[in-house]
Amino acid sequence: MERKKRIKIIQLSLLTLSFIILYVTYSNQFKSSDKEIVSKEIENKVTQQLKDQSDTGDTFYNISFSGLDLSGNRYILNASEAKNDKEIPEKIYMKKVDAIFYFKDGSNLKILAEEGIYNNKTLDMIFERNIRAFYENSTLIAQKAHFTNSKGLLIISDEIKFEDPKGVLFADKILFDLNEQTLNVNFNNRLRLSE
Repeated sequence: MERKKRIKIIQLSLLTLSFIILYVTYSNQFKSSDKEIVSKEIENKVTQQLKDQSDTGDTFYNISFSGLDLSGNRYILNASEAKNDKEIPEKIYMKKVDAIFYFKDGSNLKILAEEGIYNNKTLDMIFERNIRAFYENSTLIAQKAHFTNSKGLLIISDEIKFEDPKGVLFADKILFDLNEQTLNVNFNNRLRLSE
């Protein structure tokens, strides 16, 4: 009998001790703290960014699009940052863009640009600012390029410099037919070839 009383007292003591430990452990969790985790300035800045983002569109990071153009050539389009437009949801505005077109004959065209626009319905692409394009042994530098999927054309303009093992060419506009893989170069009083 004495043993049963001691066991009950020990059990009751352990139960009481566990309730005290639970109370002490979790009572501070429910109290409001006066400590400031995030400053009001940062909180206001984040709130404003979220408000601006929800008004204009969503921002994405390290995005990639891939597919086939209408000629059956495969492409991959990457950007470090992209933002969609809520009013025109098919347009994606991108920063630090690189695209690779893989042609059926095994060759490829790589394009790098600071900015770009991708239309995910028509699959058209616009590349802008400090464009560098690489095709076989040739390098092209320009400020604007527009890929029109329906026509299979890459139209390059603004401050074009085309470097090839045969020399350097400056032009006003270049049309690269992706279907035929041919170049059509337009000059407006700026023809200059050098070896």
